[in-house]
Amino acid sequence: MDILSEIVANKRKEVASNKELYPTKLLEQSIYFEGQPVSLKKYLQRPDKSGIIAEIKRKSPSKGVINKHVSVERTSIGYMQAGASGLSVLTDNVYFGGSSEDLKVARSFNFCPILRKDFMIDEYQVVEAKSLGADVILLIAAVLDKQEIEKLGSLAQSLGMEVLLEVHNEEELNGSITDKVDLIGVNNRDLKTFETKVQTSKDLAEKIPTEFIKVSESGLSKPETVLELKEYGFEGFLIGETFMQTGRPEKAAKEFIKRLYQLSPSPSLIREGNN
Repeated sequence: MDILSEIVANKRKEVASNKELYPTKLLEQSIYFEGQPVSLKKYLQRPDKSGIIAEIKRKSPSKGVINKHVSVERTSIGYMQAGASGLSVLTDNVYFGGSSEDLKVARSFNFCPILRKDFMIDEYQVVEAKSLGADVILLIAAVLDKQEIEKLGSLAQSLGMEVLLEVHNEEELNGSITDKVDLIGVNNRDLKTFETKVQTSKDLAEKIPTEFIKVSESGLSKPETVLELKEYGFEGFLIGETFMQTGRPEKAAKEFIKRLYQLSPSPSLIREGNN
């Protein structure tokens, strides 16, 4: 069994357990459930923001422990003060060291779009995401077929949330595009070898229909790479390990975004970066 299949099998057990402990009716009583989600699409296109979706991730199957004792409060606030366009919060515990509590903490301290980063396989998780205060959910094409993507995406949109569809190659892209998603993310990491190639984003860029916001994920360690990908039409850049592997992720993000502004040909970004 490969790691993705193992994660999904574990997630099915986890969801079944959570359904018994926290029924849907209970989730719908959350203070966040009736709230209006914040649009990640709009934040990624704001001229005063960097396009960076800054991630909070304690560990991963490929890298092991990255930053076990990160402060979600300090890091999430720092990310947004640095000029990030949104937050990504891992809520999977077994493989990524995250939790639902991490997302609730990030939500309580920030008014910005927050992506719930997890392995979504059941409508229950979509309702759960809304109850935690998430604005966006992640659907992974390598895990779901098109019918499942449409079902989960439709529910998310009916609750006011946006949907980021993650693909790894052209086959996944062609087999999963639907109007039930809002953004399409290209994960540059090969799920089998864990090798990252930014070329993957470049190769798929022109194949993504223009009505979707393009997001590049994984392997983005230099501001120069972000600027290069902007030339290919990408407006979102999900960055986690580059920041999280430092002692103060929010400071790493600030330096990264400051450098991005300095290198940018846009006068508004240059002024912002020099403030």
